[in-house]
Amino acid sequence: MKEELDRLRSRLMEIFTYLHANPEISWHEVETTNYIVDLLTQEGFSPIRFKNSTGLYVDVGHGSPKVGLRTDIDALWQEVDGHFRANHSCGHDGHMTMAIGALLLLKEQQRSFNGTIRVIFQPAEEKGTGALAVLEEGVIDELDYLFGVHLRPVHELEDGTYCAALYHGASRLLEGEIIGEDAHAARPHLGTNAIEVGATIIEDLRTIHTDPMVPVSVKMTKFHAGGESGNIIPGNASFTIDIRAQQNNVMDDLAQGVKRVIDSSKMLHKVQIELRTVANIVAAEVDTSAQYIMEQAIIQAAGLSNLRKPVHTPGGEDFHHYAVKRPHLKTTMLGLGCGLTPGLHHPKMKFKQARLVTGVEILTRAVLLALESAHTKEASA
Repeated sequence: MKEELDRLRSRLMEIFTYLHANPEISWHEVETTNYIVDLLTQEGFSPIRFKNSTGLYVDVGHGSPKVGLRTDIDALWQEVDGHFRANHSCGHDGHMTMAIGALLLLKEQQRSFNGTIRVIFQPAEEKGTGALAVLEEGVIDELDYLFGVHLRPVHELEDGTYCAALYHGASRLLEGEIIGEDAHAARPHLGTNAIEVGATIIEDLRTIHTDPMVPVSVKMTKFHAGGESGNIIPGNASFTIDIRAQQNNVMDDLAQGVKRVIDSSKMLHKVQIELRTVANIVAAEVDTSAQYIMEQAIIQAAGLSNLRKPVHTPGGEDFHHYAVKRPHLKTTMLGLGCGLTPGLHHPKMKFKQARLVTGVEILTRAVLLALESAHTKEASA
């Protein structure tokens, strides 16, 4: 396998260079999808586009059992060198490169395994809704295992080390509207000051208490009220609340707490407040057998000395919707230590691209080991 990887190395770097230079934001990954479809078609695969969104999947092998590998394909929209543009500062260009590399490697291996390996190119991970759309496509339902991968910053994994599970937290993004009455600044009794309503919400969010053993965060991250004129008390405002918890049950408690805060503010200030959920990402539900398989793949590819303990991170990942929505599915994510600095989502994020080749090997070994494990369980059933 390592010899085949050496032959693929320059091709993988070409693929990464193209993907890095052509980022597309969530739900608009049209040319990204076209590029991957064309590339895989030329390699003899039969990629299938999703019916209702960008993205695609492709199968290698035949029959059951079936195991999967998922990559995300979207980029962030952020300011880079003074201009807003799409930017792969979360490493999805690297994730796609590894998934494509695994397919190219499996193409040479397919006579040596029985079953199907499905590689899924998922849109809109950054919106937190791409995995839910893929679930609606029905391409996950027949899988026994599903693996993912994410580059990790140096403060989580040092360069050249790898972990077999990423314990992302749950995150929920709420958008709200305060609907009150404007007033002259000299006559505040004739209106409702939306800024004061917002201040009440911010203060009361601090009164939400949950299990102190589980890390949580709840805060207002955006607030807009008023316009050009400073002598008008704004009655209306828009705001965003970001909620995070390392466990799904604690996230539910936080959400109930936020609802109580909003209801209380409505009564206190006699205003209407509309609140809606715009993103809802669940915490990781890692399967122990999938984690064990990934550990073995890391040891085979990189050696025991480069295996690290699972990483617990407050960031979110919509990959974990797959395990929560399909409880039969055994999932875990590979954490790839690649010298990533200064951090994920930083406009100048960079990492050692050579580590992608090791990632290809680990992921390829993981899906092959998962097929073997599924066959063993079928035989003993």
